[in-house]
Amino acid sequence: MDITKEQIDDLNAIVKVAITKEDYSDKVDNILKDYRKNANIPGFRKGNVPMGLVKKQYGKAVLVDEVNKLLQESLNKYLTEEKLDVLGNPLPKAQDSFDWDKEDFNFEFELGLAPTFDVDLNTKKPITHYNIVADNKMIDEQIERIQQQYGKLVSKDVIEEGNEVSGTFTSEEKEIENKATFALDKLKGKRNLNKFVGAKPGDVIELKSKGLFEDDHDLITFLKVDHDEAHDLDIDVKFTVAEVNHREPAELNQELFDKLFGEGNVSSVEELKEKIKEDAEKQFVQQADQKLLNDVTEYLVANINFDLPADFLKRWIQATAEQELTEEQAAEEYEKSEKGLRYQLIEGKIITTNDLQVSFDELKDYAKDFIKMQMAQFGQANPSDEDVDSIATRVLSNQDEVKRLSEQLMSQKLVTLYKEKANLDTKELTYEDFVKEVYG
Repeated sequence: MDITKEQIDDLNAIVKVAITKEDYSDKVDNILKDYRKNANIPGFRKGNVPMGLVKKQYGKAVLVDEVNKLLQESLNKYLTEEKLDVLGNPLPKAQDSFDWDKEDFNFEFELGLAPTFDVDLNTKKPITHYNIVADNKMIDEQIERIQQQYGKLVSKDVIEEGNEVSGTFTSEEKEIENKATFALDKLKGKRNLNKFVGAKPGDVIELKSKGLFEDDHDLITFLKVDHDEAHDLDIDVKFTVAEVNHREPAELNQELFDKLFGEGNVSSVEELKEKIKEDAEKQFVQQADQKLLNDVTEYLVANINFDLPADFLKRWIQATAEQELTEEQAAEEYEKSEKGLRYQLIEGKIITTNDLQVSFDELKDYAKDFIKMQMAQFGQANPSDEDVDSIATRVLSNQDEVKRLSEQLMSQKLVTLYKEKANLDTKELTYEDFVKEVYG
């Protein structure tokens, strides 16, 4: 067997594979001998079928199969040994004169090669790194939400401002009949609020769906309409009052503190505020890190210039698509995927250059931390090590979960690297200002 490479240019090459009879004949003969031992052909006893008949019936199929196996194994070995960084997979070149009846075969494959480039994280233009802080306004609002959430419901005979109401929304036009419970502060405008204030259980309130709630998405929950329909919904609806409650805020006392954070961990309002600030800012770090990761990614893709074997990749997309694609459709698919491919190459370069790796021990620790965080959200603040280990082992037995967690951990390593080496401009602001600046 002989394998050679013809370099077309920096991004394209052709690999030629020459296979002779000596490369495959022994393997084919041995397989055919096994076929002869087990062949059931009318007129012959098992094991006594003439080899000529076996070759005539099975020889071509076995030869094709074995040559293709040998070809694939040899090509993969060659690419690995030569350390060729290919994009996509080798594309076989069509040969009009190819003949399986010959003893020697020649194959040709097109290769698309990865470009050579450097990544300098110390960018000319500084990239903003947000430091999001929890201000007093946010902390006070969170305390109010906690007091409401853990407060006591007191039944009322008449609706007043600040109450919660339960009842049924109905609409003949849209065939709506849905039970709902909501606080009156979700209503939009004084006009809607005034229709509720003074009403009693059993009363029917006539309303318009348009402009009923501050957030149109509440119509999805309370009227059970589709998302697309909720934004422009303008119908008459009726609300039959079933129950009225006033929620008395929970007292800021040790009982509440223990319920929230475990016994003795918080013992005063000041400590409560500190804990809320600490927990909020931990979550803000995740959002700021994700924003940094996105911004660095966008900057690198936009500012690191290199060519790709575009023509090859378009043909590769066309050849490997599940459904048949025209050249124009393959070109469209390439345009959609080009940016992602560029970042994959850049990210791979960064990972290799900086020797970033994810070990199994790191992955297991990361999975355990993730599990503890999820359990805490469901009120299990102090799970046992045995329980966490057991869940982590089960999670890491799922290859999809391993892939997902590995990607998340590698993203964390990339963010840490960017904080160390990238040209960053730190900007401190509140979460409210961060949302305004980043999301408009």
